[in-house]
Amino acid sequence: MGKKRIITKQEDAPGAGSSAGKSVSAKKRLAAAVLHVEATFNNTKVTLTDKQGNVVFSSSSGSLGYKGTKKGTPFAASKVGDLIGERAKSLGVAEADVVVKGVGSGRESAIRGFMARGIELTSIKDRTPVPHNGPKPPKPRRV
Repeated sequence: MGKKRIITKQEDAPGAGSSAGKSVSAKKRLAAAVLHVEATFNNTKVTLTDKQGNVVFSSSSGSLGYKGTKKGTPFAASKVGDLIGERAKSLGVAEADVVVKGVGSGRESAIRGFMARGIELTSIKDRTPVPHNGPKPPKPRRV
């Protein structure tokens, strides 16, 4: 059958384990942030970045466990916004700009869920891509 591999666990110095990772994130403070909301018909993705564009937190309705058509609902989007708002509040975010992209039904509800945590919004920008001409229409049907 082959040899069995025995994995031995090496112990580090006390205090150098997983608690050190938690203390590093607790020291990190962020006064202002940018909330990016991408709302499609099938899903809602919310990303919190700092002013330079570095991602701090990210989540979506699919990552919360919603499946299928429930991912695109306003309820799932509000839960995502609420989760990101809770994480942002623990980081010390006081104000945020919002950039919205897409035409899904979770646009407003994700923002409302984020605002429910007491974070002030300074601006809301709509960056939904709009086609100048769009795709070529189909040929007329021949019967």
